[in-house]
Amino acid sequence: MRRPPHNPYDLSRVDLDDILGTINDEVRKRFGEGRVADYIPSLADVPKDRFGMALALLDGTVHEVGHARERFSIQSVSKVYTLTLALEAIGGRLWERVDREPSGDPFNSLIQLEHEKGIPRNPFMNAGALVTADVVLSSYDDAEATLLDFMRARSGNPDVGTDEVVAKSERESGYRNVALANFIRSYDNLHNDVQDVLDFYYLQCSLRMDCVDLARSVQYLADGGRCGPSGAQVTTSEGATRINSVMMTAGTYDAAGDFAYYVGLPAKSGVGGGIVAVVPHVMGLCVWSPALDDKGNSLLGRYALHRFTRMTGLSVF
Repeated sequence: MRRPPHNPYDLSRVDLDDILGTINDEVRKRFGEGRVADYIPSLADVPKDRFGMALALLDGTVHEVGHARERFSIQSVSKVYTLTLALEAIGGRLWERVDREPSGDPFNSLIQLEHEKGIPRNPFMNAGALVTADVVLSSYDDAEATLLDFMRARSGNPDVGTDEVVAKSERESGYRNVALANFIRSYDNLHNDVQDVLDFYYLQCSLRMDCVDLARSVQYLADGGRCGPSGAQVTTSEGATRINSVMMTAGTYDAAGDFAYYVGLPAKSGVGGGIVAVVPHVMGLCVWSPALDDKGNSLLGRYALHRFTRMTGLSVF
């Protein structure tokens, strides 16, 4: 007789701490692979032999391993949160200014913008994130304070802040972002001063958080829009579903298809080496390892998430 399938949400069948320990042991044997994001000077000196992973279950339980309490620059992971703020501010009108399609091109590509008349392919490419930043600037009286308050509430950590050294480094080396912003502005798809948009974008990328902070901060996407640390309803259940869908199709730059194949979770990566992921109805999670693959995703972070979904069965597929 065929056995009934197990409940994929039943965590009593797995030992999460043992699984994290196994993954940590496997990852440490591969330290040295990949390269850090040396095109941002302040990230060039981050040690490659770092790995942390944290799971934040919906009941508030946290499981962690490795350097899960070491803060790092979250970079493009921040785009999940500014997308949430923009959608809460103007709703579906956002999609008139930025699309929801995978790009197939690098995250800082200019190519598609000209063909598509200043409408970025998705909100997780740099061009799309600049449009999202512009919406946040237009929608909130103090966008910087709004973002910081949002991140502190989502993570439950009042000490979340930015790294001015990283922000300064981004300003001094972000020539491609300057070009993207001015190109979008030429199509009237930025409504604020270009430098103000860039400054806010550099600030959001310079947020410093650790794996535990970030795992908690995406719990709302696993729990129908409800934030575990604060109890607030951050977005609607449908809103959480829509954000997860964009994370699945566009959250890991031009490797989203490969990531879906090997990991099978909505996720968003950043060139600081962090990746947040969501197991709907179960948990938010975060991995961090600074060395990147050729697409700009954490090489060992991707491996860790692959091993996690294979060992637990917690894939959306």
